Amino acid sequence: MLDNFVFENPQWFWLFLIMPVLIAWYIIKRGKQTAELKISTIKGFKVKQSWLVNIRPLLFVLRLLALAFLITAMARPRTVAVSTKTKTTKGIDIVMAIDVSASMLARDLRPNRLEALKDVASEFIQGRPNDRIGIVLYAGESYTKTPITSDKSIVLGALNDVKFSEVLENGTAIGMGLATSVNRLKDSKALSKVIILLTDGVNNSGTIDPKLASELAVEYGIKTYTIGIGSNGMALSPIGIKSNGQFQYGNQKVEIDEDLLKQIATATGGQYFRATNNQKLEAIYEEINKLEKTEVEEFKFYNYKELFRSLVLAALGLIVVEVLLRFTIFRSFV
Repeated sequence: MLDNFVFENPQWFWLFLIMPVLIAWYIIKRGKQTAELKISTIKGFKVKQSWLVNIRPLLFVLRLLALAFLITAMARPRTVAVSTKTKTTKGIDIVMAIDVSASMLARDLRPNRLEALKDVASEFIQGRPNDRIGIVLYAGESYTKTPITSDKSIVLGALNDVKFSEVLENGTAIGMGLATSVNRLKDSKALSKVIILLTDGVNNSGTIDPKLASELAVEYGIKTYTIGIGSNGMALSPIGIKSNGQFQYGNQKVEIDEDLLKQIATATGGQYFRATNNQKLEAIYEEINKLEKTEVEEFKFYNYKELFRSLVLAALGLIVVEVLLRFTIFRSFV
């Protein structure tokens, strides 16, 4: 309640400093407000003090209260209701190109690279309410999982459904993943277009050269952030399939074509990042989130309700009551 209550001219409250002076003046002068009659003795008189004498200070109290109301009214109390409206002035269209080859099941990130990515990417998507986001998956070939859309529930549902599948030819077709992402964004009317391409290997599949795909991204004004995911050295990775259909794991050397990823990022105006653990992967997406800010214009509307009128009326009412009492019951001009 008090959060939206303000005084427009609080400097008028300095007038309250005269209150102690008025009270002191009244105490000093109070004895002289009634007529005096000096006689040698009051023997023979029946002494009875009028009740009016005891309540006479009420007149002064009424006047002080009227003055206090007037000072508060001059401070202009009012309540303010604030409503806001936001308008996105610079939207960003983002495509997340995710490597879903079997090596993404390596367990150097917890619980594995793919699941770690899904957790971090989900937070990233939820933090971009004003942008359109799409998902492209690639391994030995690529396809669009979700076209760019502003419906975050669709994107999050599609991301949650991402998993390794033998439907895609195994391998790592970075060029095809990038080219498919470019195709999703080339007709976008957004002022900023971004691809976040993640892989844990080297380009060893596909019919499109990654450098050609990056040139297409440049032509359409699409910035590409590349992320190499995987620890340094050896990682516990799928090396075969058991008779029960489950993966057999063994240590394999982590190989990421960092030079290629750096070239793609540099050519398109983006940046290259390396995620060797869960914390670094999360930090990378936070950094991209900061780099690609959506400009949002906020409009605030203020609705004021003035409260000084009731204080002025109350002060006038007190003055009227004080004057009526003074010229009727108390019959005094003091």
